[in-house]
Amino acid sequence: MFGIMSSSQRGKVYISPTLEAESQRHQQGNPKMNTSPAELQERYNKEGFLSPLPVLDETELREAREAFAKLEEEFGTEYTQYSLHNVHLQYPWVMNLTKHPRILQVIQAILGPDVILLDSRFICKYPTVKPAKLQESKTDQSKPDGGDELPYVAWHQDMRYWGIAGGPVLSVWLAFDDSQKENGVLQVIPGSHCSGMLLHRQATRPGNLLSVNQEIPEELVQVDEAVLCPLKAGQMSIHDGLLVHASDANTSQRRRCGFVIRYVPTYAYPTEDPDRPRKFHATELICGVDQFHHFSNKST
Repeated sequence: MFGIMSSSQRGKVYISPTLEAESQRHQQGNPKMNTSPAELQERYNKEGFLSPLPVLDETELREAREAFAKLEEEFGTEYTQYSLHNVHLQYPWVMNLTKHPRILQVIQAILGPDVILLDSRFICKYPTVKPAKLQESKTDQSKPDGGDELPYVAWHQDMRYWGIAGGPVLSVWLAFDDSQKENGVLQVIPGSHCSGMLLHRQATRPGNLLSVNQEIPEELVQVDEAVLCPLKAGQMSIHDGLLVHASDANTSQRRRCGFVIRYVPTYAYPTEDPDRPRKFHATELICGVDQFHHFSNKST
């Protein structure tokens, strides 16, 4: 048993005693991870995700938040909600996050020693509900989770539109804020990455943050098996590109901001898709050696 599910009025919460212990050791100032790479890989291969994992200490978190606040001030929150894409090329502090030793330690345990940074994006769900409206939404059963007009992320698989073959895509969510049920925590279907690619369609509910408004029809999702992956600020979760996942609207008065980083092993390669051509302008050899050169624009 890799994790336990704690049931409450908020739904099932995924709890991994081993990874929780890693976070506690990190908070106590011990930077070394005790969980072996083999155990991390075994857990990840079975469940399709790992959560929570400690990354940033208090100083690192404070500095990252302060730097992001400057981006919010410069661009405005409407832009920083979803449009800060691949800014690791512009801001050294963002690039440093993609190379954080605690992230790379886990990534290499899963993907191997030779890894490419594929893409990055900040995603922020801002507190869009006023107190009066929040109270109203809790009593209005016709509009679950605060109403369809609020930003959310539909059930989907990352790999559906990424155009990558030959190897997995691994996504990191690095929490800048505490991530809980009320502010739109990540939800996953454990083990769903083993089911292959599922049908996607255009979402019918407004407010979907996904770039091409994709969703997996709910009748294809085992929603009753969904678990929540709460994080404290400074922690991360990781998941496989085929894992079915989603997140509800932020119905709280607290921001939920995170940094999404996607990695691939060097043997993965981009595919040709005339219906949706993809360019990977921001790739970077993040660790190890590249013997394949499938991404010509990455630095060495």
